[in-house]
Amino acid sequence: MGIGSGPGDWEAVWGTDCVDDPGAGLPRRDYGLVEVSFSADGGPLSCFGSSVQAHRLIHGRGVPPALLRAYGDVAPRARFEEVRAGILALGCTVEPDDLSGDVHRYRVPESGVRVFVVDDPDPYGDGGHDVHDPELHQAGDIWSSSVSPAWWGRSR
Repeated sequence: MGIGSGPGDWEAVWGTDCVDDPGAGLPRRDYGLVEVSFSADGGPLSCFGSSVQAHRLIHGRGVPPALLRAYGDVAPRARFEEVRAGILALGCTVEPDDLSGDVHRYRVPESGVRVFVVDDPDPYGDGGHDVHDPELHQAGDIWSSSVSPAWWGRSR
């Protein structure tokens, strides 16, 4: 299951508890924490990209039962420095890709993964953001991660 696999492959492992979004010719299957994008591209539907929407964890939403069975409870947030340390321990690198804006993007060249990290949790500057509130996103939280050769290219 991964890039090139069909919707049935995902369903066999993750089940049918998802939202199918037909999109504009590019169907997407939303399992809550995980989103999978498909394309027919002249043949049967196959996965061309997936993403982990880590920002949904803080609200206790979207962890597919298959993941809970395999890994147990999931923390309510994913911290970039912890994930980065794990990536580096595997012998891969993490490079800045776009550090502009309220969410910064990093890439793992060895895999094609992009990691989106909250830099400014109060982008509108209204001052109402409590940096100690566990129910709010904080600087350094992973917003999402995505992988797709079609989106990012591996040579960049």
